[in-house]
Amino acid sequence: MMNNFRDYAKEYINLNDEEIGLMLSVATEKKVRRKDMLLQAGEICRHKIFILEGMLRLYRTRDDGGEHNMYFAPEYHWMTEPESLNNATPTLYNIEAVEDAHLLLWAKRDFVSLSVAIPKLKVYSENIISRNLAMTRERVFNTMSATVEERYDDFVRTYPDIFNRIPLHMVASYLGVSLKTLTRVRHAQVKR
Repeated sequence: MMNNFRDYAKEYINLNDEEIGLMLSVATEKKVRRKDMLLQAGEICRHKIFILEGMLRLYRTRDDGGEHNMYFAPEYHWMTEPESLNNATPTLYNIEAVEDAHLLLWAKRDFVSLSVAIPKLKVYSENIISRNLAMTRERVFNTMSATVEERYDDFVRTYPDIFNRIPLHMVASYLGVSLKTLTRVRHAQVKR
């Protein structure tokens, strides 16, 4: 598994073996089971997480117990709750394993130190933040302006590799519709 991270860091962050070794020297390797919680509402997020295998989700729970999925992170993606991590404040969100997962975790202080020691990592991290902000803005716009059918089509196109790995109720929650509505949309598209 560590070779997978090495390959990722070389290809996407353009790190050399020494820089990768430095990153791995302060990382914590963790295996979690499906439905294990890595962060719960009310806690302070203390880690940046890289998913070697499996999938995580970031979600928020309404007062009535309903869930709103905000983000799914499969293999070779990063997960954190940035506001809580950066401000050391309790989060409103949860991070949960959707599948059994193999992870690398970096404590905030260690990741900050790595970003100073490895400028390419800092630039890469800033690019991820910028890309996630743009994706979030696009998702808000689509939620306000697109039909349910268009949002569903966009989800399937954007996340073809994870669509079949997520229960339909989580997809419905991500799209902001009921499971009944999502089922109707899916059946209508099959008939087309």
